Amino acid sequence: MATLKDVAALAGISYTTVSHVINNTRPVSPAVRVKVEAAIARLNYVPSGVARSLKARATSTIGLLVPNGINPYFAELARGIEDYCERNGYSVILCNSDDDPTKQRNYLRILLEKRIDGLILASGGEDAGFAQALGAVRIPRVVVDRGLDGVEADTLRIDHELGGYLATRHLIELGHRAIACICGPAHTGVAKLRVRGYRRALDEIGLAPPADYLLETDFSSPGGYRAAAQLLDGAAMPSAIFAGNDMIGIGVLRAAAERGLRVPEQLSVIGFDDIQMSRYVYPALSTVGQSILRLGEMAAERLLALIAAPRADAKGHTHIVAPALVLRESTAPPAGADPTNRHGGGR
Repeated sequence: MATLKDVAALAGISYTTVSHVINNTRPVSPAVRVKVEAAIARLNYVPSGVARSLKARATSTIGLLVPNGINPYFAELARGIEDYCERNGYSVILCNSDDDPTKQRNYLRILLEKRIDGLILASGGEDAGFAQALGAVRIPRVVVDRGLDGVEADTLRIDHELGGYLATRHLIELGHRAIACICGPAHTGVAKLRVRGYRRALDEIGLAPPADYLLETDFSSPGGYRAAAQLLDGAAMPSAIFAGNDMIGIGVLRAAAERGLRVPEQLSVIGFDDIQMSRYVYPALSTVGQSILRLGEMAAERLLALIAAPRADAKGHTHIVAPALVLRESTAPPAGADPTNRHGGGR
């Protein structure tokens, strides 16, 4: 690999002058600049970003840590973050922790070694070691979607409880009373809040779902498929299912299709997140959410603002985005429902 000294030797000028041309740190004559640029092109020289960052004390690079890189939600979020950063002269290093605390801590160390200017964290959970490691570092950071106990940071998240409430309320207003919920991992704050919204909507009309109507799984289509199979093969099949995210909802659609159940005629399904894939499954999945790309852009915008002008207060600010119902083809009144009486209590 060519070095700065190789460029200087080929151009026939000093090492220092080449450095001034590359870094624009001092005016040089047009003729000298042409010589340097020609030597760089001939040698395919690539300036050292590390060396320049040490000198400038900035790398124009941010880190992005997500818990599940194959989940379309985080892929779309990353795209929004990357697009905004690219437009503003920043690069993004993406790390996927697989919800593994050890992997998450290792990636944090690696990102800090890369001298990133800031960090967007879309991971989390109960990991005191990670919180302690991040808390000891003075670096601008923004937490998206999942909160992280013990970490002071600007936070951007959907109102998960409201989303769970809106999804369940929609099913109630259609006339459903036998409404099950397949939630995400109970140890995550996201799942807890969405279930809280589900329960609140049922409480308002005096419904207490049976214990077997609330199932926990991971935020994936296989997890949704397994949980739905358990529900749909049970003695008291629900007429509607609120899925803790769209991936779970897609798994529910598969389980229903295998059993010959027509959605939404025999089973209504509603998800959460509004990932792009939810528009193209059949039937198209009703859901609750907000533009994921826009959330990513908002997170990146907040982080770059913190990098440009760090605040004195370390506690950080929380910005909560209201979700909205996105109604498609997977929800409808239950068979035999009275369309004139969809708001009363009881089953």
